[in-house]
Amino acid sequence: QVHLVESGGGLVQPGGSQILSCVASGARLVSYVMGWYRQAPGKQRELVATIQDDGTTLYGDSVKGRFTISRDNEKNTVNLAIHSVEPDDTAVYYCNTYPPRELWWGQGTQVTVSS
Repeated sequence: QVHLVESGGGLVQPGGSQILSCVASGARLVSYVMGWYRQAPGKQRELVATIQDDGTTLYGDSVKGRFTISRDNEKNTVNLAIHSVEPDDTAVYYCNTYPPRELWWGQGTQVTVSS
């Protein structure tokens, strides 16, 4: 059974930064294309960024240049560094494979951008 646990969220001031982390048990993340997703209140979950096993990354237009996805294969983690945050970045952030596996969704970590 695979468990993904996201952490690192919190209250962030506009323009600030945060590092989100996703640690896995029950699977080696290096074997998968991994992604970070987010769901804002009243909106559908959206893909934010992906990272392939060779380190190739892709970003959604709304976060390009501000967010950085990375992976640490030794620690079996996938991280998302968020910078220059804006109120529209307020959401619950999740990691999962890309495309996502329904049974792998974790609880997510809440990021709230507010002064």
